[in-house]
Amino acid sequence: MESPLVQLKDVGFGYGPEPVLDGVDLTVGRGDYLGLIGPNGSGKTTLLKLILGTLPAPRRGEIRLFGTPAAQFKERWKIGYVAQKAASFNSGFPATVEEVVMTGLVARRGLWRVLTGEDRKAARAALEQVGMLSFKDRMIGRLSGGQQQRVFIARALVSRPELLILDEPTVGVDVQAESQFYQLIRDLRASMGLTVMLVSHDIGAVAHEVTSLACLNRRLFYHGSPDDFGTEEQLCELYGHPVRSIHHHHH
Repeated sequence: MESPLVQLKDVGFGYGPEPVLDGVDLTVGRGDYLGLIGPNGSGKTTLLKLILGTLPAPRRGEIRLFGTPAAQFKERWKIGYVAQKAASFNSGFPATVEEVVMTGLVARRGLWRVLTGEDRKAARAALEQVGMLSFKDRMIGRLSGGQQQRVFIARALVSRPELLILDEPTVGVDVQAESQFYQLIRDLRASMGLTVMLVSHDIGAVAHEVTSLACLNRRLFYHGSPDDFGTEEQLCELYGHPVRSIHHHHH
């Protein structure tokens, strides 16, 4: 049987004496669309950084990526990542859309390798996948938040990853851009067979998109089908105070 793309076993981590993550078990299998939700300060970003390798190994427990212990995992290009603030690029930033996307090849090609025609082709293919090819020569700072977000998704896709991780992708984009974003992810999953991990604090929007939902607040309170999630008790436990749950109709 194929190894999961991400596997956390009893992971604990802290920056000081207080644990930020405590005994977290989480598995992302190929083809999953996982929504990771939780309040601010719940450890979501720390969890991502552990998976992405930008934090040292956890204090306890184990992380495996594509079946390999995280410390030995070398094929970083297999994981595409769109950072939280991707859609708030300073308007004076001196790079075109195509140049921004080509920087996504560094993980696969190495930093000092000269970019080639082949790379340009890959960048254009990725831009086409997100519907932004006609903007390739535009300055990135001149685009709307939703358009910039698509460019950063193209940048994450250009190395042809198998797992796409998105951190709070709809923060700072308008409602129309948000619904276009979810449609784009649906299309990419269908066309590329991508596995997606999406971090959000918006339970309502995420719950009717994902195939599985994980709720984190230092520990994992829930991991399963979004259909079974949403009882008042679970939300109370997650957020620590009573909240009205949001019921969405599945489409």
